[in-house]
Amino acid sequence: MYAIVDIETTGGHAAGNGITEIAIYVHDGTRITRQYKSLVNPGRSIPLYITALTGINNAMVASAPGFDEIAPEIHEILSSNIFVAHNVNFDFSFVKHFLKNSGFDLNVKKLCTVRLSRKVFPGLPSYSLGNLCRNLQIENESRHRADGDAKATVALFEKILQQGGNEHIDAMLKKSSAEQWLPLHLEKKEIQKLPQTPGVYYFHNARGQIIYVGKAINIRKRVSSHFTHNDAEKKRQHFVRLIHKVTYTVCANELQALVLESTEIKRLWPKYNYSQKQPAQKFALYCFEDNRGYLRLAIDKKKKNIPVLYQFNLLHEGMVMLRKIIEEFELDNKLCYLDKTPITEKDLSFLDAPLYYNGKVKTALEALERQLPTFAIVDEGLTKDEKLFLLIERGSFWGMGYLNQHETTNDLHQLKDKLQPFADNDFIRNSIYSFAETYPHKKMELVTSK
Repeated sequence: MYAIVDIETTGGHAAGNGITEIAIYVHDGTRITRQYKSLVNPGRSIPLYITALTGINNAMVASAPGFDEIAPEIHEILSSNIFVAHNVNFDFSFVKHFLKNSGFDLNVKKLCTVRLSRKVFPGLPSYSLGNLCRNLQIENESRHRADGDAKATVALFEKILQQGGNEHIDAMLKKSSAEQWLPLHLEKKEIQKLPQTPGVYYFHNARGQIIYVGKAINIRKRVSSHFTHNDAEKKRQHFVRLIHKVTYTVCANELQALVLESTEIKRLWPKYNYSQKQPAQKFALYCFEDNRGYLRLAIDKKKKNIPVLYQFNLLHEGMVMLRKIIEEFELDNKLCYLDKTPITEKDLSFLDAPLYYNGKVKTALEALERQLPTFAIVDEGLTKDEKLFLLIERGSFWGMGYLNQHETTNDLHQLKDKLQPFADNDFIRNSIYSFAETYPHKKMELVTSK
């Protein structure tokens, strides 16, 4: 038995919206055996654009039952039948969400008449309900109303059955089938083409824009996991509606995927990546000689094309380090800009001579240099003849890439000539440090050629 469902709502995702109307037609594959329809008070105001689309306004639902009142009957109708709808994941996500809020769990199989129509009526320019009705001569006297659209979906479902659709229905209902949970515009074969390897994947919208970037140990499994739960939140529902294409980049291991993901998020700024969207590093430690001959340390905003001694995401991080250096090597607060009042002649009388003071600064910088590690992570590449290198230089991530076996080297300058530079950030740097601690045998100490 099939329960053919259509709903109208106040918006696009269940967690932040409500149902305003529902219609259900129970069908045995030959005829309708039961029907149910009702306006629903959504417990919130209906937006004007929704009223313009559906004709349902606040006055119409003011005396309608809330979903809690009709939930027992809706659950009783749906719980023993296959849930059928046009773009089923949308309707199912709302109904399941509000049934759960009312104390009922809905665990039933689903069928999407959009996907069925693509298989049974291939080659049509559009598979929206309105266009299918026009192409297949199905009447719909109440477009964008639950009862009218549900009746039209019943007629469409019957035409699918008449055209031998049972074969496709049986295939879709198998547990191994992905048809009932995939986004509307993604074909199962596109998911099956994805590799089961580490890498980075990209979700594209209808215009080809990348709207989400993710990393995975197993790309196919991770991509599939985005769609296997009927999450009522906005992000998941946008995935269901907006994703038209998935592309990917294969990586040698999870660490490389993690680095590439972080880099790509900051390069592309995808709309639905909410984490790792911190600004790029903004501050750095500099050293310069003033007109009195003193070497001065300063924390300032990071400048392009000016060598830095060390870089920081946060100003506070840099100031803490500078204070430690000043205290340990007895440097002057004013010469390091911790005290920004002008230097007077009296101040100069208490300072060490430039030659002696500068020696302390150089000693401090040499100590800092020793504390900032330079090494490479070396792991298996994509083929047996290559190695993956990730380079840390003076405490910061420099870049990564693949080298053939005969190119492998522990010389820093030779590596930098062969690897691709990448932007550094705390997340990448800390991930590489953690990997080096976990797999010390994959850490290569580097030398500097003269």
